[in-house]
Amino acid sequence: MKRQDFYFELPDHLIAQQPAKQRRASRLLVVQDAQCQDKSFADLIDFIQPNDLLVFNNTRVIPARLFGKKATGGQVELLIERITGDNTALCHIRSSKSPKPGAVLRIEKVFDVEVTGRQDALFEVKFDATNTPLEWLEQYGHMPLPPYIAREDADEDKERYQTVYGSRPGAVAAPTAGLHFDEAMLAAIKHKGADIGFVTLHVGAGTFKPVQVDNISEHKMHSEWLEVQPGLVEQVAKARELGGRVIAVGTTSVRCLESASVDGELKPFTGETDIFISPGYQFQQVDVLLTNFHLPESTLIMLVSAFAGYEATMSAYRHAVAAQYRFFSYGDAMLVFKQNRDDDGI
Repeated sequence: MKRQDFYFELPDHLIAQQPAKQRRASRLLVVQDAQCQDKSFADLIDFIQPNDLLVFNNTRVIPARLFGKKATGGQVELLIERITGDNTALCHIRSSKSPKPGAVLRIEKVFDVEVTGRQDALFEVKFDATNTPLEWLEQYGHMPLPPYIAREDADEDKERYQTVYGSRPGAVAAPTAGLHFDEAMLAAIKHKGADIGFVTLHVGAGTFKPVQVDNISEHKMHSEWLEVQPGLVEQVAKARELGGRVIAVGTTSVRCLESASVDGELKPFTGETDIFISPGYQFQQVDVLLTNFHLPESTLIMLVSAFAGYEATMSAYRHAVAAQYRFFSYGDAMLVFKQNRDDDGI
């Protein structure tokens, strides 16, 4: 398939710039058997059955954006991609000229970060050892809002661009399907007789990287770190035994579950994944997907198309635009049921 097959027209005013006033105040588009139903997010509970297992990504967004100056006085912006050691990290650097190894960057007139090398597009940096990188970020970092949110981060984003259950710091982008859940909704799920489990995938900035090849089979996916623990594997097995479904909350949870499946069997896994899921992929673990609306021609809309079927997915997106749903990270959600027939191509 071609990248252009996943294009759709999206008016700028539908790109959500602010979160809903309340987490569960978003809308919910339900896509099942190629049909669309317009619901509110609070209605999600009606589609959850006893013995289902909802799998959430418990990563926590770090305030990964830092601002400073080079020794020459030029402005510099760092986006920490991954903390790699006690005082080291990999990051993206934006400046008029790329700094060379040995360059010292002064951050917020308080501490220094030294550039020590390169790994492809990423810079290796070493932080002032007075604090750990995470401690420096917590004090002076800004929340890394996505590039399509055309405003500076605000104090509100420290809490709203974060799931209520996020417990493992490391992501530079939120697993946005989880942003809709509050504690009351989590309690309602358990009261319904469903179970809740957690995986971890630290979302990297590569999630926003556009597909640049025309033939999507030639796309090279970025790598992200994930962990699927033995307890989650046991929860999935129990849900299957009781006749329940596995509901993945977000595409990152899908990537975790599918990456940890070997010959159809889910096993504990810790490490990197560069899995690219597109139409034609046979899902091993996921029965239902809760997700936000994604960018045109992105790997994420390709994943949804693989799950729900290409025609059903693109039709649902056209419906969402016509019905004025709010798109992307702070936007509305869709509940997608796995296709019942082969609908992978055009």
